[in-house]
Amino acid sequence: MPFDKTKAITALEHIIGAKHVISDPSDMASCLTDWRGDYQGKALAVVKPANTNEVSAILQCADALNMAVIPQGGNTSLCGGATPDDQENNLILSTERLNTIRDIDVAGQTITVESGCILDVIKSTAAEHDLLFPLDLGARGTCRIGGNLSTNAGGLNVIRYGNMRDLTLGLEVVLMGGKVMNLLSSLKKNNTGYDLKNLFIGAEGTLGVITAATLKLFSRPKATATGFAGLRDINAGIELLNRCQAASGGNVIAFELMPRSIIENVLHFYPDCQPPLNDIPPFSALIEIASTAEADQHPDPDGGMPLTAILTQTLADALESGLITDATIASNQAQQDALWAIRELTPESEIKAGKAYKSDISIPLRHMAAFYADAVTAVHAIAPDARIFGFGHIGDGNLHFNLCEPVGGNADFRRHYPDFDVIMLDLLKTYEGSISAEHGIGQKKRDMLRVVKDPIALEVMQAIKQALDPKGLMNPGKVI
Repeated sequence: MPFDKTKAITALEHIIGAKHVISDPSDMASCLTDWRGDYQGKALAVVKPANTNEVSAILQCADALNMAVIPQGGNTSLCGGATPDDQENNLILSTERLNTIRDIDVAGQTITVESGCILDVIKSTAAEHDLLFPLDLGARGTCRIGGNLSTNAGGLNVIRYGNMRDLTLGLEVVLMGGKVMNLLSSLKKNNTGYDLKNLFIGAEGTLGVITAATLKLFSRPKATATGFAGLRDINAGIELLNRCQAASGGNVIAFELMPRSIIENVLHFYPDCQPPLNDIPPFSALIEIASTAEADQHPDPDGGMPLTAILTQTLADALESGLITDATIASNQAQQDALWAIRELTPESEIKAGKAYKSDISIPLRHMAAFYADAVTAVHAIAPDARIFGFGHIGDGNLHFNLCEPVGGNADFRRHYPDFDVIMLDLLKTYEGSISAEHGIGQKKRDMLRVVKDPIALEVMQAIKQALDPKGLMNPGKVI
């Protein structure tokens, strides 16, 4: 029997009202393509439920009428994970109206939020209570927490606080067919069988729709010290990371690897940015340490070292031993913001630079330098004029090894993408890495996953998918 679009639209309008069922192609356009413009799909409609009961009714309707459901938050996916395919029965479920902060427990340091809450709103709400929600990434002003959960997002502060699995205590999830599974909990210890919430964190909407989450909060840092150091090489950066961790008592919250190529690219497109160092070496590190102790803002009369002094001494020792070539330390908020601007503007500067092959990989730190050198050699063997923009959260082994077309463009650059995939797969196998650190699998890496994942693990994943979504209607074409 052919899919009855009119019947489906009428049923959806009955559930949430015609105002919140968008079916005009021009009105849906922004939801049908991904942030980078790499994927384009079709949809019957975009629906915007206001609460969990409406999500439940929509998934019950979808199951009955065989509609595929694509959950979509801020639509900032970098792997096409929230973009539909070209089937006529696709239904995009926007979490835009699921934006209530249900509860904040200051004493227990938790916050319960709906999945459509924008990350920056959650962070601001926590800050109003002198607390910190530490997930931080460039899309903080537009991404929604449901998407962060669905990709197990990491961001800038994983080295100190962990990724979304580490930051989540409980979930509320609606399954295909409409059943609501309430796993919301503020308990730090809850050892009652299978940890089902972690099935849905990182599942990219292929098992159900996350509608709410209970998240961990932390005491806000009262003092920070931010520095920028030119590195002798990548291995020197790893040694510097370990020295900073030891000197600060494990209080490094960010340690970002920045190659000269990306710094120069940012400065080219954003000339108002200040060069962080007079002579920029092949690799640099942006470093931030933080403390929740008020005393670390000021000199300690008893002889202790505040954060800035700790970072200054660590960098001075590193300079003397040859690990670094130069360094600067921010002495006020404006200087701190200026150093971070180089990192924050990196993604936008890449877009301005031209077509780029993007990757989001993780590598054991002991192999980082060798991987980087081998990858550069292999890429330049087939694309000698490709620009290497390999930057990332080296503190947790997450590298965005991106490859940009040459200055002036190259119409044939994209034809190398399959070759770049082969290079990445071969080197990640050699150096015990992962094809995805924080962006997820989506459409982009689905075929690669079948190559790198343990066959038995894939079987288990497929069995879970079959058990929870037997018709394959939850975000089809993603992950597995």
